[in-house]
Amino acid sequence: MHSSRPNILFIMSDDHGAQSISAYNDQLIHTPHIDRLADEGIRMDNVYCTNSLCAPSRATILTGQYSHENGVRGLSEHFDNTQQTFPGLLQENGYQTGLVGKWHLGHGEAHHPAGFDYWSIFNDQGEYYTPTMIEAGGRKQVPGYATDVVTDYALDWMQARRTDEPFMLMVNHKAPHRPWLPAEKHKDAFNDMEFQLPTTFNDTYENRATAARIAEMRIEDLTEEDVKGTPPEGLTHQEVKEWKYQRYIKDYLRCVLSIDENIGRLLRYLDEEQLAENTIVIYTSDQGFFLGEHGWYDKRFMYEESLQMPFLMRYPKSIPARSTSSSIIINNDFAPTLLDYAGVQPRTPMQGESFRPVAEGRTPDSWRSSFYYRYWEHLTIHNVAAHYGVRTGRYKLIYYYGEPLDVIGAVNKPMEPEWELFDLERDPKEMKNEYDNPLYASVIEELKAELQALRRQYNEQS
Repeated sequence: MHSSRPNILFIMSDDHGAQSISAYNDQLIHTPHIDRLADEGIRMDNVYCTNSLCAPSRATILTGQYSHENGVRGLSEHFDNTQQTFPGLLQENGYQTGLVGKWHLGHGEAHHPAGFDYWSIFNDQGEYYTPTMIEAGGRKQVPGYATDVVTDYALDWMQARRTDEPFMLMVNHKAPHRPWLPAEKHKDAFNDMEFQLPTTFNDTYENRATAARIAEMRIEDLTEEDVKGTPPEGLTHQEVKEWKYQRYIKDYLRCVLSIDENIGRLLRYLDEEQLAENTIVIYTSDQGFFLGEHGWYDKRFMYEESLQMPFLMRYPKSIPARSTSSSIIINNDFAPTLLDYAGVQPRTPMQGESFRPVAEGRTPDSWRSSFYYRYWEHLTIHNVAAHYGVRTGRYKLIYYYGEPLDVIGAVNKPMEPEWELFDLERDPKEMKNEYDNPLYASVIEELKAELQALRRQYNEQS
């Protein structure tokens, strides 16, 4: 009865930049198990979040709605769990649903996970070692490393599931989120290596908006706690910065090693139980992350490293192996896509589109050629200015509107509005703002019109 309805294994990490997955970039790390999804399915190269922040992205993934519609614009706004979500719709339509790991959308009856038959989540951000797990019946501390613990819980749930019904399981890792604490087995990985600095590591933020210059997320801003030590005496400012980068990138990648290893465990289980053929497996992250590019760590900005989400998807029944796609996908699309594969219609419209035809190699001519982004918080953590913008295949137009509006936690410190335009074909590293270049006047006019059209389309008025 249910054999034609696919199982869904949705694996999501936190702050995992695509540049630290070898299927996307083989210069930093080898991730064979994540790469296996690309080898046996599709690697999507232009998947983007519409608000590069943990909680807002998670709310969008669940609902298919932009932040202003789902109510989670920043970290201080909690998720209303009575609204429509794709897990809830799957549950209503015969799926067993589970969630293990990071939730980060609030606690208490009104904000706990809903639409899941079973859930066990971290307390807020969660701890790397001996994490506290919260379930409907209470909470407990679980010995072990968080990435291993989450995978243990996922395997236990799949083993205990009802085999006569399809399942949807979300496996949400804490790693590689700050403070980048690796598993004991990986703590010495990369000790004998010196990583090459990103080409934009020493960005001076010239010819960029004020927002880039004032952001407090530079590698030199990393604390002793972040880098687990104090730089040797006598180093220059540049040498300290490079010393911190090596400490940072190694711990970050050590956390990624554990993610990759545990994805291997999940894929082996599907193989052993003969579930692989009829299971959609997705690996993604809630947003991208700066790994020294522009001299930064963290995310939030509409720049590429922060904006791009890794996205690999395997479904042997309909997705060709070793395929790639450059079509623009946004995280609003995840929910309608999974519902499409499950044969379930949302009760109320979602603001994303099913990219099932894109994944299966038959992209419609009408597929989107641009998308809308908005970061709502203003001068909060890392002092990043609020902004919105539009990205097309070639161009990116960003507007730093300079007003905190009413987002909880935003700092009431207005700034002079500024624009940035990047020609991604000529300047893929986004080092030169072309907004004042008269050669781009007609491009800017078209992009501003597109930006306003997208804001109207998504009912974004403020």
